[in-house]
Amino acid sequence: MKTFLAVAVTLLFWSSAFAGIKVGLAGYRPGHVVLLRFLSASAVFILYACVKPIRLPDKKDIGKIFGLSLLGITIYHGALTFGEVVVPAGTASLLIATVPAFTAVFSYIFLKEKLTRLGWSGIAFGFAGVTMITLGSGKGFAFATDALLIIVSAVSTSLFFIFQKPLFSRYSALELTAYFTWFGTIPLLIFSPGLIKAVADAPLASTWSCIYIGVFPAAVAYVTWAIALSTAPASLVATGLYINPLLAILVAWVWLGELPHPIAFLGGGIALAGVLLVNFYGKQRVVKPGETQANHTVSTPDCT
Repeated sequence: MKTFLAVAVTLLFWSSAFAGIKVGLAGYRPGHVVLLRFLSASAVFILYACVKPIRLPDKKDIGKIFGLSLLGITIYHGALTFGEVVVPAGTASLLIATVPAFTAVFSYIFLKEKLTRLGWSGIAFGFAGVTMITLGSGKGFAFATDALLIIVSAVSTSLFFIFQKPLFSRYSALELTAYFTWFGTIPLLIFSPGLIKAVADAPLASTWSCIYIGVFPAAVAYVTWAIALSTAPASLVATGLYINPLLAILVAWVWLGELPHPIAFLGGGIALAGVLLVNFYGKQRVVKPGETQANHTVSTPDCT
């Protein structure tokens, strides 16, 4: 239940980020959007640290934490924001929804996390669902140079998800998220020239949108996502991202007045079926002494 609630909160906020970025881009350049977003997120953790001090990371972990910060914050959000200048929101959602596939492959290679055939089938099933969602959004496909930035985002955040897992044995989810946010914001300061003037000239809605996606989809959601990753395999948790395109369309409907096509809802159902397939039947059970693999070709449901 803890994992389920953490993933649910994360997906709710992350799905709103696509619309939030679009509102921010209406008044700011992409570099200013991503910088203002993570200055806001960094401020949240600074305020928290003033109330309840956050311990400093061990010197031996600083290099790894900084590298992960570049992957999960600087590169991911920078590439996503610049990519969304041209790439439609629906197509961006589809490309980001490839994260579970990348995560499963990288988890198999680096973490030795294995999925059954049904698990891999669930990943393919979910990808088919998000394809339908994208087509139903009325945006179509835009696989141009800018779309490559979204793919870079998907790869970088997949690596970020799996390589941060060993750190959970030494740090809490909140501590890691604070470290990643602070370290990841530092390279984004390259976009600081002209930011003050941009804030003064930008519509208030764009400014509040940048602050919102910094406080909630960034600061709060990254903490809940870290909690989920600390309690379940990365490849299984990441399959929840298949639901993101459907939620993103619904949020855009409420926030921006975009009415999704009925086929998007059908695609959401297919994507959800893929998530359930991976989470309940996708984890490969480790065979214990005295047991045979034939008796356990499908694992028991993983309900953590």
